[in-house]
Amino acid sequence: MDRQASGRAAEDRALSWLQHQGLHLLERNFRCRLGEIDLIMEDRDCLVFVEVRKRGRTSRVDAASSVDSRKQQKIILTAQYYLSRFPQRANQPCRFDLIALASDSETATPLWYKDAFRP
Repeated sequence: MDRQASGRAAEDRALSWLQHQGLHLLERNFRCRLGEIDLIMEDRDCLVFVEVRKRGRTSRVDAASSVDSRKQQKIILTAQYYLSRFPQRANQPCRFDLIALASDSETATPLWYKDAFRP
């Protein structure tokens, strides 16, 4: 499986899992010149920007640690742009979550880091 297909499969798995946790999908792969957000969801009244990461056993950095401060800043800027495009959501509480998946297991429960980082 190529990298793009693998990433799509990871996002599919994360999306399905989050929906089973009660979150509602608003946008998938929101892109702008500043970056991309994998999933934008609602958790009750909270707007949730989700980064999905998948890493193998041989990776030097685990999935959660791979979202460094530079990547966090790109996600935050992209989220701010999203909010500027949808002003009706601008006053909604927001958080940034991370879903970490092990690439060697399709059955392992994803690791969900709620409020993984803040602006």
